[in-house]
Amino acid sequence: MSKAIRLHETGGPEVMRWEPVKLSEPTGVELRVRHTAIGLNYIDIYHRGGSYPVPLPSGLGVEAVAVVEAVGKDATDFEVGDRIVYAGGPPGAYASERLIPAARAIKLPPGLGDEAAASAFFKGLTVEYLIHRCYPVQEKDVVLWHAAAGGVGLLACQWLKRKGATVIGTVSNEAKQQRALAAGCTAVINYRSEDFVSRVDELTEGKLASVVYDSVGKDTIIGSINCLRPRGTLVSFGTVSGPTPEIDLALLGARGSLFATRASIAHYTANRAEFELAARRVFDALHEGTIRVDAPTVYPLEEVAQAHHDVQSGLTIGSVVLMP
Repeated sequence: MSKAIRLHETGGPEVMRWEPVKLSEPTGVELRVRHTAIGLNYIDIYHRGGSYPVPLPSGLGVEAVAVVEAVGKDATDFEVGDRIVYAGGPPGAYASERLIPAARAIKLPPGLGDEAAASAFFKGLTVEYLIHRCYPVQEKDVVLWHAAAGGVGLLACQWLKRKGATVIGTVSNEAKQQRALAAGCTAVINYRSEDFVSRVDELTEGKLASVVYDSVGKDTIIGSINCLRPRGTLVSFGTVSGPTPEIDLALLGARGSLFATRASIAHYTANRAEFELAARRVFDALHEGTIRVDAPTVYPLEEVAQAHHDVQSGLTIGSVVLMP
């Protein structure tokens, strides 16, 4: 019998319950997998808190590395014993074992360790769609990336540097400032002690940014708009500080015919062919050294409440992995 974190209500970290869960045999295109490392992503906190509602009761977690234990009759691309990583699908990765749709699983290339894969896959997929397909960043673009020392931000800074972009990051403290610079930022702004809008203006000599990637939300979104050059693009992909205020489209016109999108990884990986292409790009970037993953902060799965608290409080740098 598997054990899993279950939600019966939304709220703080204390609402997560560690419960036994009986698993059936996989049917159709399902796989039964045994987890070896679980990625903690900010979307898990949104699900737990209720800002991204899920039907209750529910599991939690959308990413894990696993070994295939049993295969549904129509999941013909997989065999028992395959090492896989998955992202998306119904939440439930915070578990020792579970059933997953085979369509969300990708076989791991040899040589990629469990912790590294759990650190990089979902976050790497996020960076891939944001900088290749949501707004295709070109050489010499000026990019403003909020939360540059987070798990997604550190991968993004490395990948953007390889693409030849100028990357300006924002962070909350000096330690994170150094990490973001080491990852490839040209300049890093501590938003607690500096006004990031005026600093972007200064750093770019008034030319401003081609694109702003904003996962912070309420506290930064208007400033992000003010950092864009005419016909620039705002990419909102998270709301860590709270829901964004309503934006009058006339503001985008007044600021220079700006573009804006609220992007979701679900819509950029729903198609299997696109999902596989994105996964290949992430694996290739890891293999070639375009992106490197530092050792993650690791918590036992049983201590997931502490992990959520630390991530939500900004106490972690880079990726967080839960070990079942």
